[in-house]
Amino acid sequence: MIAEKFKSNSYVLYISVILIALFRLLLTATIPLLDKTEARYAEIARIMQETNQWVVPQIDYGIPFWAKPPLSTWLSAFSYVIFGVNEFASRFPSFLLSILLVIIAGKMVEKSGASFYLPGFILLTMPEFLIHTGVVSTDTALEFCVAIMMISFWKTMKSDKKTYWNYLFFVALGLGLLAKGPLIMVLTFPPLFIWCCLDTRRFRELFSKFSVIIGILITALIGLPWYYFAEQQSPGFLDYFIIGEHFKRFIEPGWQGDLYGSGHSQPKGMIWLFMLGFGLPWVQIVFYKLWKNRKSIWKNDWISFLVLWLFWTPIFFTLSKNILHTYILPVTLPIMFLMVYWWDDFESKKKLIRVALIFPIIAVIAYTVLATGIFDDKMNTDKYILEHLMEKNENKDIPLYYWKEKNYSGQFYTNGKAQLIKNATQFDSVFKLHKKIFLVTLKKTENEIPEKYRKQMVLTESNYKTAIFVTK
Repeated sequence: MIAEKFKSNSYVLYISVILIALFRLLLTATIPLLDKTEARYAEIARIMQETNQWVVPQIDYGIPFWAKPPLSTWLSAFSYVIFGVNEFASRFPSFLLSILLVIIAGKMVEKSGASFYLPGFILLTMPEFLIHTGVVSTDTALEFCVAIMMISFWKTMKSDKKTYWNYLFFVALGLGLLAKGPLIMVLTFPPLFIWCCLDTRRFRELFSKFSVIIGILITALIGLPWYYFAEQQSPGFLDYFIIGEHFKRFIEPGWQGDLYGSGHSQPKGMIWLFMLGFGLPWVQIVFYKLWKNRKSIWKNDWISFLVLWLFWTPIFFTLSKNILHTYILPVTLPIMFLMVYWWDDFESKKKLIRVALIFPIIAVIAYTVLATGIFDDKMNTDKYILEHLMEKNENKDIPLYYWKEKNYSGQFYTNGKAQLIKNATQFDSVFKLHKKIFLVTLKKTENEIPEKYRKQMVLTESNYKTAIFVTK
């Protein structure tokens, strides 16, 4: 009976989606927070929840974090309130948003006769989407808002009367402003405008089907108050965030104005390679089908809508040098919808399913190896080295300091108790204040510890990038 069921593509899709989703949920609770990005956002949310400062996110106590709006931080901080401060709680909101997109997409395609599980299968076997189904970052919230805006726009334009989708468009826009700022408009308005230009009658339909004035008020009420209060409580935020993060970051290679790290300098056009790599195997198939049907693309409302949604983001980031692979996350949805549209055209569906499962299977194998613990000292996190330190030392009250710079994972896993020594003068103060301390340092800065103090300490823990010393 079971063997017969597995001959059905629908059953395989169903089982695959459930198992991959459960596997991804397992990862949210068992993989340590990695430096820098994920641990940073988890720590910002932890500080928010601890200090009850919900307006201005802080990258450390008393130090405002101006780089991103607070939506994803709010979600993680609220999750801490419910589940406690841990990896699962920090990642669960991202997992939930991704699964909501899977469900919404499934409901959409089900009405056209496709399997409810097909969108979930395509998305959860796409590396970029699977990775971000449970990662602490701002990108999943942005992807969610972009997707809801685009779907709402399409649903509204294709409806004979005003529906809740009309208002949902503006709700998503307001939330998008809180997810990653004006970028939400940059990624959605141009493709929507171009799509309307393909048939100018759509502009008339737009104003008749959308409650524009009410919608703008909804967006403003959701998205703008926080910006006002953030600037009031932390003057200078708007200048840094609007000018620095939205212009200089993408115009200036290796932008030096970044207060919280450094620009991610990449060759121009790298966004396309990111899309080809992290969109495997589906984006290649979509490109093939688009080329094969290139003469009819613009004659089909749905296909032309998806094509503009798909290509606008990489086109926009083509000339930018400061990019990450996460920037392609919003295009995973149009890739999926295009695959669903052409799904019945493929004769070898079982072969396609097997190929798509390669990445999730590799992920399961990799996790199984990691679960053995043999690579604990190779992972980009301070969790394990700090755990080993605490296990070896009965006195939990010995203060822990970082030399030169703190790792965000170190801050998170010490509940913010890790302190910082920046120079020799501070060493004097610390050594006078405490008889015994732990000193955590990156191996690359270990030689910069003043010899006078280095002689007073011995190595107690070490991994591939970090060393921990204790005073004699």
